[in-house]
Amino acid sequence: MRRLSAVLIALAAFAFSTPALSQDASKGVPAAASQATGKTLTVFAAASMKNALDDVNAAYTVASGVKVTTSYAASSALAKQLEQGAPADIFISADVAWMDYALEKKTVNDTTRVNLLGNKIVLIAPKDSKVENVTIAQGFDLAKLAGDGKVATGDVQSVPVGKYAKAALEKLGSWDAAFWKFAMADNVRAALILVARNEAVLGIVYETDAKVEPGVKIVGTFPQKSYPPVTYPVAATTAANSNASGYLAFLRSQAAKTVFEKYGFSYLIRPTS
Repeated sequence: MRRLSAVLIALAAFAFSTPALSQDASKGVPAAASQATGKTLTVFAAASMKNALDDVNAAYTVASGVKVTTSYAASSALAKQLEQGAPADIFISADVAWMDYALEKKTVNDTTRVNLLGNKIVLIAPKDSKVENVTIAQGFDLAKLAGDGKVATGDVQSVPVGKYAKAALEKLGSWDAAFWKFAMADNVRAALILVARNEAVLGIVYETDAKVEPGVKIVGTFPQKSYPPVTYPVAATTAANSNASGYLAFLRSQAAKTVFEKYGFSYLIRPTS
């Protein structure tokens, strides 16, 4: 129901910002959708975007008739796949560095690039944990808080959420004591699951991830000045098909903004429609 509601909200917003679609009388479907039958788009997107982007994609498909297939994974893994020739039309990274990497490897079109979304990192615990209301500040003792347990996050060398987590802990003077307690996952959703299943006593994930997983609770928020701004750039790939421009335009619309903000993302640009 929540996903359906988000789609309806997006469609309502899109309807007010775009010309009405004519109907194909013989089939009872919008002409644009009829004409786009068989058209597809492949999106490579950061794992943390799944719930929100699934709703945005559903709304886009209804509005345009273009079917969207999305591959969710760590931005690092997706950038490497693009480098190896994996077919995709759109790349959305959870940090600027991996989009820069894709640009360096000439797998994305820089003229289409825009910083679309923002996020925050938070400290989470299993929903039945006794840990509550942790103040995260200079000298924060994460190692002591974790005790004999593990702290889950993404790989701190490559996965964006892990890189943000390490940067924050280093800034706060907490990394050296706590690094050996980390369970490093392939992507942020994998780290989230470790905490939800009580396989880790704490985790560092994006705020938006914590909000969609009923098995965890947010117990603390990292000071935003302790780590680089969490930024999600998006761009068409150099191999993108003709549907990419319409999709990028939809991501910049009020309809998409409504859905992303519903899930807790900050929208970094002014909607164009």
